[in-house]
Amino acid sequence: MKGHDRLPERRREPGIESRVPLPVLLAEAHDHHVGHRPIVAARPSVPEYCSVPSSPGIRPTAHRIGFAVKVLGDGGLPSHDTRRWSSGPHLRHSLEHLGRILDYLDRNDIRMYRVATALAPYASHPELTQFHNQVEECREELAAIGESVRKRDIRLSSHPGQYTVLNSEDAGVQAAAVAELEVQASLFDAMGLGPEAVVVLHVGGTAGGKQAAYDRFLAGFDGLSESAQARLVIENDDRSFGTADVVQLARRAAVRVVWDLLHHRCHDPVGLEDRDALGAALSTWPEGTTPKIHYSSPRLDVEERKVRKGRRVQRRTVLPQLRSHADLVDPIGFEHFLREVSPGCDLDVMLEAKAKDLALLRLRDQLAGRGLPSQDGRLTVLR
Repeated sequence: MKGHDRLPERRREPGIESRVPLPVLLAEAHDHHVGHRPIVAARPSVPEYCSVPSSPGIRPTAHRIGFAVKVLGDGGLPSHDTRRWSSGPHLRHSLEHLGRILDYLDRNDIRMYRVATALAPYASHPELTQFHNQVEECREELAAIGESVRKRDIRLSSHPGQYTVLNSEDAGVQAAAVAELEVQASLFDAMGLGPEAVVVLHVGGTAGGKQAAYDRFLAGFDGLSESAQARLVIENDDRSFGTADVVQLARRAAVRVVWDLLHHRCHDPVGLEDRDALGAALSTWPEGTTPKIHYSSPRLDVEERKVRKGRRVQRRTVLPQLRSHADLVDPIGFEHFLREVSPGCDLDVMLEAKAKDLALLRLRDQLAGRGLPSQDGRLTVLR
């Protein structure tokens, strides 16, 4: 397969049973990941996967830190062509915007970025067929973007949103999800990017119970091309599918898991410690491909909202939900994560903060002041 490794052979299991102890399920997963690191029992896991020695001299680790889509620095930069379909938006214009973003990333030594899902506008829309050939029409431009990305050592990813539901009960919604994932994969393929360029997706809904939800996901997954399957990774969410769920599903589909720390802390019915959950997720990544995770701090500030009652407008104080992302990232909590939860692990971190690139730059400066310097686009952690 050109541009990235082939998928390991997938071997289907009869079902995912929550009553089976998680350590047993994770240990069994080794038999189903040919060429992957084995998934071990839940405790301990991170030391085994990150080659952390028992002696105090843990090796230094390096981490690319990224942000998602919107650029707030330099007065703000558009992420893609946002015009309505009637105005003729096109991938070609989005790539011009992306080129300027890559320049901005390079100037600021940022080596990780999540592109807009709508980079190719309406490319998967079932009725607007005039937009379906954008990737083919922009082969040269995409190749040039890919060359720039590789030269600058920038890791790209995408993350289709809540309307891309691969395990939907509605056949039309599922077909639309397949079409969207094919577009996302074809963009990275046309750029000539390696297996680190992934398309992140949540499992979806739980209608009919989790077993039925898993089966629908696998049916949708089977509808993808080999190329799209190779790009797809799944993420634990904050409501329905926790770390244990997605690791078990990853075993069945032979895909990788992008672990989200805040989601794990919001929804962890199994009760996995952070180190064990991270280790289970990392075990789904093959040797030679740097894993990526999502990291955010929970929003803590209250909001004041205006509520109209009749002719009067009242002000109401609203407390934030734990799952809400903060504008910035807590540097103390982030340092603790790198030193205590993932010591010895080379992994890349996608920040999910409302302040986007400004949050990344602020965090990087704060960490440098705490003895965690950045060089060549990577945050270095010394023990």
